[in-house]
Parts: sequence; structure tokens; C-alpha cells
Amino acid sequence: MPGPRVLVASDLDRTLIYSSAALALTMPDARAPRLLTVEVHESRPLSYMTETASQLLAELGDAAVFVPTTTRTRKQYQRISLPGPEPKYAICANGGHLLVDGVTDDAWHERVTARLAEECAPLAEVRDHLEATTDPAWLRKHRVAEDLFVYLVVERELLPDQWVKDLAVWAENRGWTVSVQGRKLYAVPKPLTKSAAMREVARRTGAELTLAAGDSLLDADLLLAADRAWRPGHGELADEGFVGPAVSALPERGVVAGERILREFLRAARER
Repeated sequence: MPGPRVLVASDLDRTLIYSSAALALTMPDARAPRLLTVEVHESRPLSYMTETASQLLAELGDAAVFVPTTTRTRKQYQRISLPGPEPKYAICANGGHLLVDGVTDDAWHERVTARLAEECAPLAEVRDHLEATTDPAWLRKHRVAEDLFVYLVVERELLPDQWVKDLAVWAENRGWTVSVQGRKLYAVPKPLTKSAAMREVARRTGAELTLAAGDSLLDADLLLAADRAWRPGHGELADEGFVGPAVSALPERGVVAGERILREFLRAARER
């Protein structure tokens, strides 16, 4: 790529792609954007982006090094079919796995797991605590992801706020963090970050400008580490009023926010 290289590290779910429950199509039906299915699971469409967003993403792949950056496991990420050139790099499991041409970089993964072993309570302790304190009245699934972190699928309206607050304090004292995103509650080791993996990709590609976007507390470190970043008008970061020196808060909510974020990425990449 001629000239300075631009790296775009973007969260996926509720940032660039949206489930039917997260679309937030508040406009009159006749004005709703046309949607493109970008994920199918068990023969059912699962995630979408607007057709305009898909075109913008295809253009972005030619203007920058686009790096999908997600808390999804590798298997969950590989269900997604994004428009545009196939990304050379992808960040999965919140930074625990760096994919290069679709294959895990073992050296990176070993570095991450070594740091987690040194700095955090073990996964088994967190898993056991969750199993002991959750309530079947609101718990639907309990999962360990990539032997790195834990997430629960819950009935959000029944999830006790005080339980979440107590869990966050318990986790904080053990080097872990808690994030609630839709119907999922994540418990993640603090050193397991998207930002560290983004910096590694920037080093490898020689990027001189880094751009990022995300909607959840697990994206906060990524947004603060980038030269420029955006967050949508929905999600944990919006609820917290999250700001940063180079973080722009967008008013758009739902799937149209993904379209706006891609416009901002393209504008910033081309201005460079």
C-alpha cells in the first residue's frame, strides 16, 4: 500500500454487525434500510449490516488494513462472512487469539496465556464462583471460551443488578473484569485485551495511523489505544457516558450506527 499505512481495528457485534434484536429500526417501515445477512448459524440468519454499510466495508478493505476485533471465539468468528477482501489479520477471544490468514499465531497466544497465569486468578476459580452463585431462574447457559474467559447467557430482565455489582467487585480483586452485553455477561481477565493485539498488528504492518470502534466496556481499552476512535449511541460505553481524548461519541443507534462508523473510518483513512 503506497504512503502511510492505516490500520482499522473494529469490534463486530453491535458495532458493525447486528442481530435482529439489536437492529433498532425506529424509522417508518418504508424508510428502513435494506439489510445484508452476514452470519448464518444452524441454518438461520443471525447477523446483519445495511447494504450501504457492506459497500463501505468493501471500500475500506482497499483503503486500510481492516482487522475484525472481537470477543467471539474463533469458531464463532468464522461463522461471519464480511463483504470485501478477506482480512489478513483478525483478533478473536478479546485478544487471546491473533489470526493470520485464518490461522492462530501460536507465539502470540503463548505470550498472552503466560501473562494471564502471572497476573490473574485462574480461570477455574472464576468458573467455580459463577457456578456457585448463579440462579437457574435467570441463567440460561454457562460457557468457557477458548480456555481464556467465561460468559453466561442470561434472562436480562431477571438478572439482579446487585449480583452483577457484587460479582464485579469480587472479580476486580482477582484481576478480572465483568461486562454485560445484551443477554451475555462476560468475566474476562484484565490483561486479556483487544488493544494489546491491535498494537501487535500495527507493529507487524507498520501502521502509522490506528482507527477503532466499539460499544462495550471490553472495547474501552481498544478505543483509548487508537489514534482515533468512535462509539455508537447505544451499548455499555454510551450508557456510561464514556469519553476519551480521541474518542468520538456518535448519536446513531442500532444498525445505522454501523454504517456511520464505516463512513468515519473511510473518511479518516482517505484524509491520511
